[in-house]
Amino acid sequence: MTKQAELRRRTGAFIGQKIIMLFSGRRKKVTLNQANELYGHCLQFYCQPPLENISLTEFEAFAVDRLKLLKAVENLGVSYVKTKDQYKNKLSAEFSGLGFPHREEADDSSSSKNQAGQTEYEKRRKDHISHFILRLAYCQTEDLRRWFIQQEMDLFRYRFNELKPKYKTEFLHKNNLKYETISPDEKDNLKEQLKSSSFGFSGITVAEQDFYKVPFQDALDLVRTRKVYLKGGYAYIPHQDIVTIVLNDYRTRLSKALALTARSLPAVQSDERLQPLLNHLSHAYVGQDYSIQKNIGKVSLEQIDPLSAKSFPLCMRQLHKALRENHHLRHGGRMQYGLFLKGIGLTLDQALQFWRSEFIKGKVDADKFDKAYAYSIRHMFGKEGKRTDYTPYSCMKVILSNPPSQGDFHGCPFRHTDPELLKQKLQSYKLSPGGIMQILDLVKGMHYQLACQKYFELTHNIDDAGFSLNHPNQYFMESQKLLGGGKEVKKEAEMPQKGQENTSSNDPSVPPSRQHNTTQAVDDMGDLDSYFLDE
Repeated sequence: MTKQAELRRRTGAFIGQKIIMLFSGRRKKVTLNQANELYGHCLQFYCQPPLENISLTEFEAFAVDRLKLLKAVENLGVSYVKTKDQYKNKLSAEFSGLGFPHREEADDSSSSKNQAGQTEYEKRRKDHISHFILRLAYCQTEDLRRWFIQQEMDLFRYRFNELKPKYKTEFLHKNNLKYETISPDEKDNLKEQLKSSSFGFSGITVAEQDFYKVPFQDALDLVRTRKVYLKGGYAYIPHQDIVTIVLNDYRTRLSKALALTARSLPAVQSDERLQPLLNHLSHAYVGQDYSIQKNIGKVSLEQIDPLSAKSFPLCMRQLHKALRENHHLRHGGRMQYGLFLKGIGLTLDQALQFWRSEFIKGKVDADKFDKAYAYSIRHMFGKEGKRTDYTPYSCMKVILSNPPSQGDFHGCPFRHTDPELLKQKLQSYKLSPGGIMQILDLVKGMHYQLACQKYFELTHNIDDAGFSLNHPNQYFMESQKLLGGGKEVKKEAEMPQKGQENTSSNDPSVPPSRQHNTTQAVDDMGDLDSYFLDE
């Protein structure tokens, strides 16, 4: 046994992205200087890893609470517009209940306490350590990293926007984001340009608002959407939009950190106490596993055309239409649509028959299909290669990965389609003008899953979908249950989905079904608590 392995065995240490945390013995005291450096602000980029001793019990508790918080962020994000008060109020309640900091509570961080008696320092310490714990759990695969980064980004955006201007500036300076605030004279000289280039600004609000002078390459998202004034290679960004720049920086840092953490995983996996715990954490986010085909064999090939018109989400309806018209889909489309069909119940034999018959109608003969395409279909079903049972793509994966290029039909229509073309497509499906405008407004605000949920409501003639949409196969199942009077698939007996039962709500502004589902993920975390207690 090497000295390093022996040290890990004796001390219970694990290593990940240059961090060492000890789980045995007494907690190492953090000096005042270290505390001020790490926790001098209620928000951080998590650049400095924790180095103190921590008990295994505290490790588990911190991990579970942060995962509950990220699950709440995900579910609220697909149920409410993130700039609205309902979203903010509900997320604020989650912060308070779980004991995480989300805004400055006192200049003296040792004196501010929440209802549980936690000081501000203890809340910031929990936030810091729990983030690094989940880095270990969520660095293992591309999908896990993508999910973790997205939730942490939404979490950061909310917390940053909740800060007062004074604390935002402090955060920027603390992290060496020393963007220059333009002088009152320069602002007055550029008043008309700033007013016309910044959405919703008048001459009065320009005078009252701080503007930052940022190199344009650091503000490409704002430049692309024409939200800022450009001059001499600099973008003039209003204080309220500086979060976009900060988020880009945070995403870059976190993505690199997760890649480094992944390289150190073998050291973590050698600890028999931590590996099952981290694996359990990493599998807790996915919700229903649509690769498990409860409905296998329940959908016939003859049903696909009518189902595509009434129960497919727009992304899959678009792929099906393109396949029927062109008798071919490129790799991205075949993967996205093929795994969706697998998830709704097509067997391997049905899938091979479906794709072969369609491709033969085009320029692919049967022999070429068997040589060039059949292998990849069998691979989807875990019958070739590593024999992995591939999971249908979630909404997040469709939206964030592998954007379509010319000639492609995969991706999210609400994210990847020109708004005018999207409008024409929705008109061709006979949606009402008012409904189309609601969808386009959500798309404009980059609320793509909410736009899809609104599409569900309009095409099913209901006022509220009653669920938080995060998966195309979830859309299909909810549609079939609604159209079939509770049946998930046309020829199948009723199989209630876990977590879909209605419960009463104390919030009259939110329909009971949606109110339940926005917090369902947090309730489901009880399984994790039981797992930890059993240990």
